[in-house]
Amino acid sequence: HVVESGGGLVQEGGSLRLSCTASGGRFDDTYMGWFRQAPGKQREGVSCINYNGGKTYYEDSVTGRFTVSRDNAKNTLYLQMNNLKPDDTAMYYCAAGRSPYCSGVWYTTRNFATWGQGTQVTVSS
Repeated sequence: HVVESGGGLVQEGGSLRLSCTASGGRFDDTYMGWFRQAPGKQREGVSCINYNGGKTYYEDSVTGRFTVSRDNAKNTLYLQMNNLKPDDTAMYYCAAGRSPYCSGVWYTTRNFATWGQGTQVTVSS
């Protein structure tokens, strides 16, 4: 079970930090990911982080602007989003993986077993 929070309305160039709190399972032995889905578009992978935070992956358009991190002591995953753009507007989802390490195709939804309900991010121009 994972629950996202931290979404909201922000102006272009602004920042938001999303959080995802996990419960009911082992958080510290699995990779975690962030996905997003804009209206009329497919869900796309934004970022993935290994079980211990030792390696991270990003979708090209967010590289250098978004930072994923995790605090295993708090069972919490974060996504710091800076320099937000209108194209970042979407519902953002947290997801728990199936093993300790993100795979080479981490951005594929079938690689994730547990999904949250999402938190809306809206960036105005």
